[in-house]
Amino acid sequence: MDIGIVVPALAPSEEPSANLVDTAIEQAREAHQLGIRSVWLGQRFDYDAIALAGLIGREVPGLRVGTSAVPILGRHPLLVGAQAATAQAATGGRFELGIALGAKEFTAPRIGPTEGSQITRLREFLTALRPLLDTGEVDFAGELITASTPWNSALPGAQPAPPVLVAAMGPKALRITGELADGTLPYLAGPKTLAKHVVPTLNEAAQTAGRPVPRVVTLLSGVVTSATERVLEQAYQAMAFYESIPSYRAVLDREGVAKAGELAVIGSADEVLTEIGTYVEAGATEIVFGQTAMAGPDDRLRTWEVLGSLR
Repeated sequence: MDIGIVVPALAPSEEPSANLVDTAIEQAREAHQLGIRSVWLGQRFDYDAIALAGLIGREVPGLRVGTSAVPILGRHPLLVGAQAATAQAATGGRFELGIALGAKEFTAPRIGPTEGSQITRLREFLTALRPLLDTGEVDFAGELITASTPWNSALPGAQPAPPVLVAAMGPKALRITGELADGTLPYLAGPKTLAKHVVPTLNEAAQTAGRPVPRVVTLLSGVVTSATERVLEQAYQAMAFYESIPSYRAVLDREGVAKAGELAVIGSADEVLTEIGTYVEAGATEIVFGQTAMAGPDDRLRTWEVLGSLR
């Protein structure tokens, strides 16, 4: 069982260093020394997740790095493919590309509206991206996306192609992911949702397409701490944002929970390990912990130590 964490991980009262890139690299190095096998970066408005993943992977030998996840709205597969290939070469083959549809409700006010079906966009994006990463060439014209290389654009050092994972949780997106990608990156999909919805939908689509069994890299918000009640309250507040986004609201409803914070994994080391086991039994192939700094730097370190001890 591979265990990863999300970086940078900073407590609410904690100031980053003068250079956030340095902070992320330092945290990744510390986590790897404690036994953490992978670090993941969400796409934000202040840094580029693919670029930062490549830098971290180059600075911390042996550590897998991935994005969780880069929204495809406002991005083109030719550009994302070149970024991913660069990160793969920079890390010596330890990069994993996680992409997401992106919630229109959140992105439209910031990048402008995008036309067409999001499901169509996901299918076409993956259809164009896969041959580009595998061979350096693509010639695709779809309803929403056109992608054509004028010559072979394979990047020396970027082979094998990095795995492509999709933050898919709805049935249509999961079927496309099983057919065209290497796995999914669910967040706020509890054990019941994984076992009864995510895993069977994904596996059935992959089997029909003749592809290998997909990975289920499950993201959790959690921390090992003795201040359970206080940190749970923080988690409820920090995670409430997702409750108003339709795609996340749907997955919370599938799980039968009203608040996103109900899925936070917070407690003693034994309690956290028990919860991890529940997700593994439900079909998670890997676990990634985010928001590990909720209880402060000391508990963040303790959380990494506990997670790093798992094999």
